[in-house]
Amino acid sequence: MFAYDVGGIIGEGAHGVVVRARNNSTGEEVALKKILLKRRPGEPFPIDAFREVKSLQYLNHENIIRLYEVFPHGPSVVLAMEFVPHNLSALIYHSEKKLSVSHIKTYLIQLLKGLGYCHINGIMHRDIKPANLLIDVEGTLKIADFGQACLIVEGRKYEHQVATRWYRAPELLYGAQHYDEAVDLWAVGCVFAEMLNCFPLFRSENDIEQLSVVLNALGAPTEQNWPGHRSLPDYNKIQFPGSEGVPWEQLIPDVPAEARDLAASWLVYDSSKRLRCHKALQHELFLTEPLAVSRRDLLKPPIIPDWQPMSILPDEEKIDKVLQILQADQANGSAE
Repeated sequence: MFAYDVGGIIGEGAHGVVVRARNNSTGEEVALKKILLKRRPGEPFPIDAFREVKSLQYLNHENIIRLYEVFPHGPSVVLAMEFVPHNLSALIYHSEKKLSVSHIKTYLIQLLKGLGYCHINGIMHRDIKPANLLIDVEGTLKIADFGQACLIVEGRKYEHQVATRWYRAPELLYGAQHYDEAVDLWAVGCVFAEMLNCFPLFRSENDIEQLSVVLNALGAPTEQNWPGHRSLPDYNKIQFPGSEGVPWEQLIPDVPAEARDLAASWLVYDSSKRLRCHKALQHELFLTEPLAVSRRDLLKPPIIPDWQPMSILPDEEKIDKVLQILQADQANGSAE
């Protein structure tokens, strides 16, 4: 860890903390993600950390975050990754201006290229959401946080408690254990709608409410629009009132018809009908005015200050937290 000068915390999640740092040898800024190695019974290595490391070691694409190195630190493993200062969520909710359709197209194209590369290489992400789509100072979008990623294997059983609820595909909400990369495409549709509307399309407080919100918006599923849905593990656990759904003009108002059509091509119950990334890049939306802009013309999140060593960072509370984390690791490491 001390090959790096550590700055402040830039992110925290269920699986670890991310700090800003500088490589002492190269001077390059990096993000250090520290994951506590909490093993499940019978696991030689925590599955979430393993998924992220192996995925990022295998994937190499402009629109996917880069992994530089992995090293142990006390009871934790540290991932040294490309430092990217912003994410799409900040751009949607904290920019002075609303994202224009032309800017949304540029970011969406990058997302489709990066995600399509994952899928072609047999990996589904399973946690696509604005907070996991990072944006660098030049406007390049990079898919991050591969802690739930896994290989696409036909016929394999998967866990269904994956993805963040607002972006979770309906088959997952019904407990499906057999699924494929189409769960990522549903999430792309949710992210696209969120960029257009400036708020999440499907918001809820729990999984049951999430299903209700989706069904009220899109209408009750039938054997015609979702073959086999009644055989999903959790389908018979709860019944919802019938709904005819809401017109797309109301779900995503005040945008070009082509944008609604593309969103609707992802937000369908039948996962086999969701438009794959390479097909989506050929959609009419990208051929009509206003066209996607170049990255240099993109609306970007506010510039954050240059990296500073921990000793002169202004946020004392965050400094203390980083120090506590490092000291705890050192103590545990020496105890071992």
